[in-house]
Amino acid sequence: MRVRYLLIALFLLAGVVPDRSARAAALERGTAIIDPAALRELDRGQFGIGRMLLPERSANIPLADSQLFALPAMLPVRRALDGEFERYVARHQTSLPNETIGVGDGFDFQLFDRALLDSSETRFVLAGIVNRMDRAYVGEADCGEIRLIYRLTRTDEPNVGDNAVSPRLPMTLNLVLKARVEGQAITCSDIARRWLAAGDLALTGTELTAKLLAKDGPLDLISYANIDRIETNLQIAHAPKSAVRDFRTDYLLKVFRYDPQAHLFQEAPMENQIDRDRILADDSLGREFKAWLLDPKHLVAFDRGVAVIPEKFLAHGAIAPTPAGFDPSELQPEFGLVQGEGAVDNPVFAEADIVAALRKASADGVTLQNIRSVGGFERRLNDITCSGCHQTRGIGGFHFPGVDWMAAKPSNSTVVPASPHFFGDQVRRRDILTALRDGRPPDYSRGFSSRPQWRGSTELAGTEYGDGWGAHCYARSPKTADNDRSFNSWNCAEGLACQPAGKASRMGMCFVKSH
Repeated sequence: MRVRYLLIALFLLAGVVPDRSARAAALERGTAIIDPAALRELDRGQFGIGRMLLPERSANIPLADSQLFALPAMLPVRRALDGEFERYVARHQTSLPNETIGVGDGFDFQLFDRALLDSSETRFVLAGIVNRMDRAYVGEADCGEIRLIYRLTRTDEPNVGDNAVSPRLPMTLNLVLKARVEGQAITCSDIARRWLAAGDLALTGTELTAKLLAKDGPLDLISYANIDRIETNLQIAHAPKSAVRDFRTDYLLKVFRYDPQAHLFQEAPMENQIDRDRILADDSLGREFKAWLLDPKHLVAFDRGVAVIPEKFLAHGAIAPTPAGFDPSELQPEFGLVQGEGAVDNPVFAEADIVAALRKASADGVTLQNIRSVGGFERRLNDITCSGCHQTRGIGGFHFPGVDWMAAKPSNSTVVPASPHFFGDQVRRRDILTALRDGRPPDYSRGFSSRPQWRGSTELAGTEYGDGWGAHCYARSPKTADNDRSFNSWNCAEGLACQPAGKASRMGMCFVKSH
């Protein structure tokens, strides 16, 4: 049964869902740039990755992508990635000594070929620009973030035929920019206004590009001076289905913060990526982490999805395996920190600790939006991390694979630039942009990655992003006391029913009712 639902889930996440393209175009208005022709123009101009990292270069002399990781600023990035590969291979050889690992089809686990990073036959192509001003709670002076997302693509294989796609490779490089830098004479309200206005434009290609880059356009003040960090996500290895395992892919996530004094991208802790192994190995650190997270002030932020966990508890990298199922027991790496089935022998959080914290919050008059049970706390513990989020409603290991404007038909309805989680979050992000534009205090809170907040809007009703066919749901029991309060509202639209992923699970997907 579980295999059946995983196959259906993979079908959904592959993007071949009727009418998705029309809904997606509406949902991302004002919060992302995914027009293929405009991205092509921007990539060939000042937003090509080479000219962003080396702005003094002439537009007529672009940086060869084979030189990207040879740039002095990028050398620490390459060294860190090489180190992660070496550790990954060493762990594999220890835990699976009978299974081979290497580059090429002849291995049980097939590694990403790092030679592609230095090849003259590949390059990073601008695949999308995403407004993340909904993250202004991390640094209000910066007004949040703007993200330039580049996809590694082969350039040595021609696109042949009307339905040809470009040979994209499973790696994205996310250049994260501050929406506003110190000294810029612009407010967060004005930046939000520019983005929302651009979302109303019925333009494409060079006309849209001109508006985006105009003096009052959303990209006018964006340059190398805004760079904050680089985030990388690559499929470090995959294992084809065999007699001993199902198909599996592992994705490596890393972050590199820019040091403007040293002019280097330095390896950095990943925001809210809990270092599970180190916390479990250090009792003192584990107790400190538990005390921090269960502190009433931090618990409320954790519930709202806006907690910023101190760096002392965080990891510098993560491996996110896919596919993952619906239960927290199938998500990594945080599962095992909470007492219950599947937990480690000495978990950080006992169920009694969580229950007591929830009762105290209620006694203090605090209404939690998402965490109303031990199960809700555990899911949020996965959900708030980079790896846990990427395992939830992602396309492979990505939430934004990006627009393939090099394909023969880049606007083909079967090509989806982002995951259901991405599109399901656009209503919330646009609500925050509107509040910033209008000078109102934004509500930065968010729901779970599996099930977005509706925020008073019916825009997601009946879609796979909300409660429609393929949406994640919770199969309620007729006995009210048996239902988990954190997920009790995860219903399906009329005519659909929640079908659990397996006999031991209450989590499932919305499908047509069987008769």
